[in-house]
Amino acid sequence: MRAITAQSDRIGRHFARANAVGSSDFHALLHIMVSETAGKPLTLAQLRQRMDVSPAAITYLVDRMIEAGHIRREPDPEDRRKWQLRYEESGMSLAHAFFRPLRAHLSKAVADLSDKDLDAAHRVFSAMVAAMSSFEEELEPPR
Repeated sequence: MRAITAQSDRIGRHFARANAVGSSDFHALLHIMVSETAGKPLTLAQLRQRMDVSPAAITYLVDRMIEAGHIRREPDPEDRRKWQLRYEESGMSLAHAFFRPLRAHLSKAVADLSDKDLDAAHRVFSAMVAAMSSFEEELEPPR
């Protein structure tokens, strides 16, 4: 798990440098993409909490990413007082173009695994993500 995390971080930094995206912007884009892919788009407040930055800093960061064409704000259909952060097509296309070769490498790496093995791996990774989320909820807020 540590090796995957470290390798993922290195690839993410390469993507950020190659596309002139700052580290904070990249991490924000990653949070937005993961949440949107899961069908649970983030609000500004949720992104601020995940990034652990001030309200002013997250507003500046989001405004900058909107201006760059990476994301957009949409009214939350369940609460018009809130705004959801969504990927712009140009931002998603940029990410897909960069990460498509990685996806090919990953597909090749698991091509010989049976469906049963892949299902087991999915259960393991899902359990690990759930455990990490549970651990995060137990953490004391930084002072």
